[in-house]
Amino acid sequence: MSHPVISEFDIIFAGGGTTACVVAGRLAAWDPSLSILILEGGQHTLNQAVHVQPYRFTSHHMPTSTTMTFNVGNPSPRLNGRAPIVSCAHCIGGGSSVNTMVYTRAPASDFDDWGADGWESKNLIPLMKKLESYEVLPDRPTHGYGGPIKVSYGGCKLGVTEEFIRVGTTYHKRKYVEDTDDLETCNTYSIRRYIDRTTGRRSDAAHHYVYNQAHNANLQIWVGKRVKRVIFQDKRAVGVEFTSDPVSCPDAGQSSSIVRASKLVVVTAGAFGSPAILERSGIGAEAILKRCDIQQLVDLPGVGENYCGLRDHNIVSVPYFSADGAVTMDSLWRGKESVVQEHLAQWKINGKSLIAQNGTDAKIKWRPDDDELKAMGSTFQPRWKEFFQDRPDKAVAIFALSEGYVGRLSRSLPPRNYLAAFYFTLYPASAGSVHIKWDENGQEGIDFNTGYLDDPSDIVPLNFGYKKMREILRRMPSYRGEVPAGHPCFPEGSAAVCRETTGPVDLNAPDLIYTAEDDEAIDRYNRDCVQTTWHSLGTCAMKPREDQGVVDTWLNVYGVTNLKVADMSIAPKNVGTNTYSTALLIGEKAAMIIADELGIECRPYKRVSK
Repeated sequence: MSHPVISEFDIIFAGGGTTACVVAGRLAAWDPSLSILILEGGQHTLNQAVHVQPYRFTSHHMPTSTTMTFNVGNPSPRLNGRAPIVSCAHCIGGGSSVNTMVYTRAPASDFDDWGADGWESKNLIPLMKKLESYEVLPDRPTHGYGGPIKVSYGGCKLGVTEEFIRVGTTYHKRKYVEDTDDLETCNTYSIRRYIDRTTGRRSDAAHHYVYNQAHNANLQIWVGKRVKRVIFQDKRAVGVEFTSDPVSCPDAGQSSSIVRASKLVVVTAGAFGSPAILERSGIGAEAILKRCDIQQLVDLPGVGENYCGLRDHNIVSVPYFSADGAVTMDSLWRGKESVVQEHLAQWKINGKSLIAQNGTDAKIKWRPDDDELKAMGSTFQPRWKEFFQDRPDKAVAIFALSEGYVGRLSRSLPPRNYLAAFYFTLYPASAGSVHIKWDENGQEGIDFNTGYLDDPSDIVPLNFGYKKMREILRRMPSYRGEVPAGHPCFPEGSAAVCRETTGPVDLNAPDLIYTAEDDEAIDRYNRDCVQTTWHSLGTCAMKPREDQGVVDTWLNVYGVTNLKVADMSIAPKNVGTNTYSTALLIGEKAAMIIADELGIECRPYKRVSK
């Protein structure tokens, strides 16, 4: 069946997420004559309040949101039979336009562990500095000060944060440092956000890499366009086939069109979208393609695997009552009009107020001390010794506080002040996969195994995280007890039973003692509640082809020409961070690679020899 060919560009990006914006924006700036097209299934985010006002990030995670795609995994016995839902961005800017704006960076050793020539930390640190403007402290050797992405304390800091840090540095006996994202420090408390300290706006890839080049007619963004597959002549990528996106454009027809690329096609659709495009294009494992009646072009069994990658990071959010006098985000997140208008007026004047807040002021990249490691039990010991013990820069988990609660119980809770404890693991051992499939009605779906908690060691830090974060919060002056419906169901008579209280315990009070039954309740609770951190990666891994790799170190897809993948799906191993920083970094690196291949002059950057 023939399809209309509507235009031709030098480079086509199949997906308009964070990395696509970085690569396309850099290339367009370096060579404005280069014709570039970004095809994105979602809609524009330009100057839209829901995207630029930091406090509104919560709206993107509501079930009715069209700025996110909700990928339903297969039911898992490790999750007590639950089918996990993993969402990913569906708009220009991708995750940078909808994420929680928490600033963290992976330790430098994570990139060295990738084992990919040219992607060692010594080659990447200059790009990490190039992409950011670090508005926190001057003259930090691993940070940048002239880049497009702003990093700051945000528009304001809440008092509850000081309580959390005070308890953390006394009871928990961990330090507070100004820079825990220097690529090696962990086990300390800190505060950072991807928020512009002057404007109080989200610092995202869309506005700072592509929307700021609206004057360049050669850089085009077509929204509401879902890329079906890459078009090949022999095994050379020459274009893509696309349709109207059924979510963004529900009333549009589903006829296909083709747009051609004279130089390069770059698949930038993320950890879910990129392997799906490759598989629909005939690139993948024979068994997967055969069951979907797709003729195989290249046998690459690694496509869609390595959801080590889709190991994601496993997170649990636990609600607590807070004092009436505490300042939290709850009124804004509930949409109380008088409060919203008050803070919005201030934000418009000077970029301050709770509008410029994400509700997460403090975190710790946590490693257990000897006592904590002993309390975690024997199941975690092999994983600790094999991966963490001799790598002091690698944290086991991030513990964080949210000054307010938005979650599965939000609609059923009375309007008042809340706190939430977050804990999520950074290097889970479990792995999963995601592939396309057809349902009984002939509609495309996904065969998605998250792998969450499949390895017995992965649940242990979560169970410990519940206990440790509860101890920290119950010592904070604003603590007023646990929200029982949002905690484990402990047996009647247990010392751990959750309830509302009138105030905190003494800083030196003994820890709660949990029985074996209590531990079972915590384990069951975490399996029922663990969810995604939206940090999916690894499904088009940059590894040797014989090791289930999909792209080489120049991001070329094995077995074809003129086709690259550039997004979080190329990460061959996990990264101990919120992944926005890594997505930006991959974009900067990919832009350098493509510019070099096309002979485009850009800012000096040389690969450091081994």
